[in-house]
Amino acid sequence: MAATRLELNLMRLLSRCEALAAERRDPEEWRLEKYVAALEDMLRELKKQSSKPAPELLNEYSRKVDFLKGLLEAEKLSSSTEKALANQFLTPGRTPTTTKERTPATKTVHLQTKARCTGKMRSELLGTVCSGAAASLLLLYRLFCCIQLPLVAAGLAPDEKQSAVELDAVLQHHQDMQEKLAEEMLSLARSLKNNTLAAQNVIKQDNQTLSHSLRMADQNFEKLKDESDRLEQHAKKSVNWLLWIMLIVVCFIFISMILFIRIFPKLK
Repeated sequence: MAATRLELNLMRLLSRCEALAAERRDPEEWRLEKYVAALEDMLRELKKQSSKPAPELLNEYSRKVDFLKGLLEAEKLSSSTEKALANQFLTPGRTPTTTKERTPATKTVHLQTKARCTGKMRSELLGTVCSGAAASLLLLYRLFCCIQLPLVAAGLAPDEKQSAVELDAVLQHHQDMQEKLAEEMLSLARSLKNNTLAAQNVIKQDNQTLSHSLRMADQNFEKLKDESDRLEQHAKKSVNWLLWIMLIVVCFIFISMILFIRIFPKLK
């Protein structure tokens, strides 16, 4: 059955929404939200038409529209951990929207969003101290990642087995990202521990050097004080001896002059 005009418009707008979702948008970006609302209206009208597409195709459209709607609601959350948890519950489309796509754009958007949320969570963990609620949400997110994905793989219907290989690839990619993140966090923790120990040793050595310098300064001050006292006493002693010598010399000269005058009378 040929696609109707409404279905073609739905596909074009859906492709445009997927392209917008894949881009990094400003917080004030409003177009995607309006486009998704228009998609919901067009999907409702398409379901009411007599010449509507096959039920599988309608379900695929509904799945993609719900994914975009859930993505917008997840972006409105405040915490990165809450965003990551909300993104885990989203279900992307299984088939490409246009013939130019090799893989569904919603799957690519889903992987990009999860990677972005994981990076923000890592930045928050390394740059700030998590509160009790954030730590609990982070633990819940890790447990969810461990138990949700196998349940999704086990709950596939028979008509969905064709996408099992792609789902396994997505699961493996997500697991590799988690392992890489854990290894990076462990490596950063080891580096931080080594740097802390090295800084502690350097500070300890500096404290010992400073203490030794203070002791040496105190000893030198005491020695300088003793030498100053000795020099002052020596200077006082030298002045006293010089004064006595000068007095003796003056007295000797005075007495010599008197004797000279007595011995040699004045000539007439």
